[in-house]
Amino acid sequence: MTNMKYSLKRHFVIILISLVAGTILMCLLLNSTLLEEYYINNKINALIKAYNSINEASSAGDITTDNYDIELQKICGKYNINVLVADSDSETIKTSMADSEFVIKHLLHNIIIGVDPEDVLREGDNYKMQIVTDGRTQTEYIEMWGMLDSGSLFMLRSALEGIRESVSISNHFLTYVGVGAIGVSALLVIWLSNRITKPILELADISERMKHLDFNAKYTGNDKTEIAILGNNINELSETLEETISELKTANNELLKDIERKEQIDEMRKDFLSNVSHELKTPIALIQGYAEGLQEGINDDAESREFYCGVIIDEAAKMNTMVKRLLTLNQLEFGNEVVNMERFDITALIRNYVASAQILIRQKGVSVRMEDYGTIHVWGDEFRVEEVFMNYFTNAMNYAQGEKIVDVRIREEEKRVRVSVFNTGSPIPEESLEHVWEKFYKVDKARTREYGGSGIGLSIVKVIMESMNQEYGVVNYDNGVEFWFTLDNCADITL
Repeated sequence: MTNMKYSLKRHFVIILISLVAGTILMCLLLNSTLLEEYYINNKINALIKAYNSINEASSAGDITTDNYDIELQKICGKYNINVLVADSDSETIKTSMADSEFVIKHLLHNIIIGVDPEDVLREGDNYKMQIVTDGRTQTEYIEMWGMLDSGSLFMLRSALEGIRESVSISNHFLTYVGVGAIGVSALLVIWLSNRITKPILELADISERMKHLDFNAKYTGNDKTEIAILGNNINELSETLEETISELKTANNELLKDIERKEQIDEMRKDFLSNVSHELKTPIALIQGYAEGLQEGINDDAESREFYCGVIIDEAAKMNTMVKRLLTLNQLEFGNEVVNMERFDITALIRNYVASAQILIRQKGVSVRMEDYGTIHVWGDEFRVEEVFMNYFTNAMNYAQGEKIVDVRIREEEKRVRVSVFNTGSPIPEESLEHVWEKFYKVDKARTREYGGSGIGLSIVKVIMESMNQEYGVVNYDNGVEFWFTLDNCADITL
């Protein structure tokens, strides 16, 4: 898996949180440097608007009317402005200031004596603006004073309300909000990044499993994004790879088989004819003898005739079974059928076969043991592997003695899966171990004939396992015998 130090999720979170934090820091900087100036400009515009309204009302003679009083109150309330209008004799015409006499004196002082030009914020034809501090209340104001077009004097005041303190409070508030915003943004970004990176990590996991030839993993996202398109393409790639590997393994097995096939054909043909004639000699002689006995009427009673017929039928059935198995062995040895290498679940195959053999198991009085194995995928010809297991399992039931236990085990190794079938009973003599795979070889001929064995089953096992280039064998124990075979684990990429 990719080192998480370079995780896309981590980069995504860092970048977005950095953008949020940077935006908030920029807002704090702009707030500290520009807010005061912006606030003052806003006050200046409000004073000019109020001045224009008062000037128009004074020129039209409406300044003393009740209707204008209402309009003036709206302007003053909205912009926090105090107004004083006086005539040329310094008599108050309109005021919203508490100490009008003091304000008139201050207004006359400004008109007569003047103010320092450096203190003037803005100047028009009939007015000036400046920032002053009231000596009594230590309150900062923006003052606008001068003369109206009607000749009346005016003074407009608007308190700055501690603009610097307001900027500080605003910055503190913005800081708290910023920290909270960063926290909330971090959570949202983590959630969002999970939504984005989760399907990417799922695709990475699928590709990792595909690297080990595990094609069960599929992308399951149902969105319509580019990631979903990539996931669907990976699903199709997985199916194509599985099919291609199966075809390659099948072709590879056929190639390996062809190398040895020609050298073995003549020898197998000779062995086949020799063994068939030898094995069929006994049942044919029995059938012939009992048939002649019936023909000559050696015993005329019904019970004897039924016995003779039963022997003939039994021997004929054994011959029929032998011939079928010989045909199967012949096809395998001569390579008339292609070994179809495919991936399948060996656990399911074994469980299904054991379940189908329950009637035979009960008839034999055998106790079958098998652990609860999970799904284990292997490469092989599923039909022929079942034939191998059937031969092992049938032999185990027929030769089980003592406790009559048949123990089936599956063990996963590094690149192989080992399947074994153990039965309690007498071990196979050491001198017979290397011959059990030969056609028609019987360790206990009496017992083999008792259950109708032909000595061909393990030869079929040998041919099948060699056709798939797999291992097989037998192991003696003090209390029984174990037959085993191996198959390629699905993670084995060897072609």
